[in-house]
Amino acid sequence: MVTALLEFREAGFAYNGTRVLEGATAALSPGELVAIVGPNGAGKSTLLSVCAGLQPSYEGSCLYAGREVRDWNRREFAREVAFVPQSLRMEFPFTCEQVVMMGRAPFGDGLFESEEDFREAERAMELTDCAAFRNRDFRALSGGERQRVVLASAIAQRPRVLLLDEPTTFLDLKHQLLIYGLLRDLRKQGLLVVTVTHDLNLALSFAGRVLMLQGGRQRACGAVEEVLTPAAIRDVFEVECAMIPQPGGGQWIAYAR
Repeated sequence: MVTALLEFREAGFAYNGTRVLEGATAALSPGELVAIVGPNGAGKSTLLSVCAGLQPSYEGSCLYAGREVRDWNRREFAREVAFVPQSLRMEFPFTCEQVVMMGRAPFGDGLFESEEDFREAERAMELTDCAAFRNRDFRALSGGERQRVVLASAIAQRPRVLLLDEPTTFLDLKHQLLIYGLLRDLRKQGLLVVTVTHDLNLALSFAGRVLMLQGGRQRACGAVEEVLTPAAIRDVFEVECAMIPQPGGGQWIAYAR
């Protein structure tokens, strides 16, 4: 039996007294790709930020490697867990390569980057298809290009856990598939990958498990084909759909017009 690497039990959070997440419970193991889905305002990003250590006043329990996330030293935690936000703004003229190198900050012992730092940054840029604009000003990039650079920065950390908040929001179709193919490959290498997504077909195609939220509460957590059913989608998202078999195996969600 594989031991859970990230586990939350009855996890909850409130903003200024307004409860936005309640009762989230799951045990996630290395080598999994888990999709968190739900309508707007379901608590998806909040749950991810709790797991990322950005909301230390969370309720319930959220454990990484058996220790409460809030109790970890921040630098040690950053060597283990990488977080990719929905968007990242920079006020200063950093190049894309410099932004990627920021992912190596938790490993730095001095003012200068090591050869290993440069190797990891190069590898990450190649994997995310952003090496071609390494010398461009990060602020001048399109939304999709920025997202690939931020993901490269996270991969350069060589984390055990990769947390992503809607990583394909600004990406064209080619790069959506590239990024999710990369996430699948990272999962096969033993990483725990947890991603928030609004695209149920991407979740169906690439995730092994799905955690479904609605109104701040967990509605289901289980194998993707058991959670993403027409009945559940109708109940949670209020849309009609049908499952269409694919020639190479698997299914695709077709929405009613």
